[in-house]
Order: sequence, then C-alpha cells, then structure tokens
Amino acid sequence: MRRADRLFDIIQALRVAKAPLTAAELATQLEVTVRTVYRDIATLQARRVPIEGAAGLGYMLRQGFDLPPLMFTLDEIDAILVGAQLIQRTGDPGLQAAARSVLSKVTVALPDHLRHHLDVPPIYVSPFGASVPSSIDLNDVRQAIRSRQKMAIDYIDGDGVETKRIIWPLAVAYFIEATLVCGWCELRQDYRHFRADRIKSGQLLGETYPADDGRLLQDWLTQVGQPQPERMRESSGGKK
Repeated sequence: MRRADRLFDIIQALRVAKAPLTAAELATQLEVTVRTVYRDIATLQARRVPIEGAAGLGYMLRQGFDLPPLMFTLDEIDAILVGAQLIQRTGDPGLQAAARSVLSKVTVALPDHLRHHLDVPPIYVSPFGASVPSSIDLNDVRQAIRSRQKMAIDYIDGDGVETKRIIWPLAVAYFIEATLVCGWCELRQDYRHFRADRIKSGQLLGETYPADDGRLLQDWLTQVGQPQPERMRESSGGKK
C-alpha cells in the first residue's frame, strides 16, 4: 500500500470510529507495524490534520474536519457501479434516480484516464428485480422513517383480505422478489411486514410516533435477526 493511501485510510478510520483508536488497532486494520502508525500519525499532525490523543491512549479526529475531494481506485469504481446497478432492481424509483445521480457525480470527479471505465463499464447486473409499486411512493415511506411519521395504509394480503392499518415505518427491506415496508402495526400491536406492491394506498399522517433512540428498530432487528425473506413473512388479515 502506498503511504499516501495509508495516510488517507488512517483519516477514514478515525472519522468513522465511535471511540479513540489505539495505534495497535490501526496497525491491525492497515496490516502494518505499530511503529509505522506512530510515524504516520505524526506526519498527519504535522500537516495540520486535527488528530488528538497520545501513544497508549488512542487517537481521535476532531469533529468538523473534512477531507479534500476523493479519488477512487478501479476496484472502488467497480463497487460503485455494481451498487448502482443493483439499486435498479429494488423497484424504488427514488433510489434509482439517486443512483444515476451518484454515477454522474462520480464520472465528473474522475480524471480522463479513468472516466472511460464508466463510459463502457465491464460490469453487468441482471435487471430482474422487484416491481415498482403502483399505489404507494417509496419516497414517502423513506421520508416517514426519517421523520418518524405514522402512515395510514390500505393493505391486501396474499389471500385477498383487505385491512386498514396505521403503522410506524421503521425500515424498507429490498429483496429480489419483493420490497417490504417494515414497522410497528397499531392494529396488531406488533411488528409487521407489508409487501409494497400490495399496499393499495398510503398516506403520511401529521402524527409522529415516539422518539426512542432507535430502540424500536433494534427490537425489530432482534426479532428478525439478519433480515432474510423467510424470516420476514408479510402481514396477513388474520392475527399472525
């Protein structure tokens, strides 16, 4: 690894760390010696990167520090391409448009000798995926999650049973065969999953659900474990 790349990786590691990182932890991540990390930290501090801490105690990056514009490796460009193409399979037009915007911004940021890699990408992802829901805007669902807004939905399950629900949207789960809206259902007083293509209408309500510092989401994740289709059966009209 080039030293310039290593210095950048140290800054990145410190930016995302939730607690001070010791030189030993950084050395393990970067696969270098602790002595090398000490030298690199000293170099960054000499270049006025606001790294605070000391040997044996750990290091942290002062909040508010921004990196200069990033340069991507070919592997990183491939990762962005695959991710953007996979998003085309989600059935979420809002995210699909955002993915196209990301690719256009990355293209502008690349130098000429790398830009051709995006012009004719050597990457292909099957376009098969979930259908776009016709009666609910997934942008609204994601907005409800961010703002903790309740939603009123009319839902028809796989047996054709229609129910009206008020839900607290917590997450959107994108699978190849379907997109699920996951949340707390006031009718069932439990977590439920709703196929987006079976939601016949959805409306953001003015009422917000309680702020809980992420406990509802964590409780849901505990119940379903690592989200998998077989663990996330859709809600039905009965009291399942």
